[in-house]
Amino acid sequence: MNSIVARSTQKPRIVINADELERLEALAEGALKRNAPLGERLLEEIGRARIVSAKKMPPNVVGIGSTVRYLDNTTGRETSITLVYPEDADIGQQRVSVMTPIGVALLGLAEDASFFWDTVGGQRRTLTVIEVRQTR
Repeated sequence: MNSIVARSTQKPRIVINADELERLEALAEGALKRNAPLGERLLEEIGRARIVSAKKMPPNVVGIGSTVRYLDNTTGRETSITLVYPEDADIGQQRVSVMTPIGVALLGLAEDASFFWDTVGGQRRTLTVIEVRQTR
């Protein structure tokens, strides 16, 4: 029973493209002044990530520019977004900034990974990555 509980609370493994690392760290550091919890969460994710060269980045892992389809396990709703840097964000085009709670949560995840994130309204949601497509 304890192993089941441990597994369900364990964070999924993440992988980050080394080419994106410096910019992500700078964004996180800058966010510490404006939105400390978000900046801290991104730094935590970077700290636990496996950093790989662009050539070794698995195609089924979410990075900047990836289009991700995920399932909200609470509502059963599927959503598709593209993860982008803040200046490229446009919710009308389903382009979500890495500097949002969902963006930080998605960064580095592989297909079939489940994770939680906290909404702006303070609700905790569990989501599962269904598909990752590289668009660049």
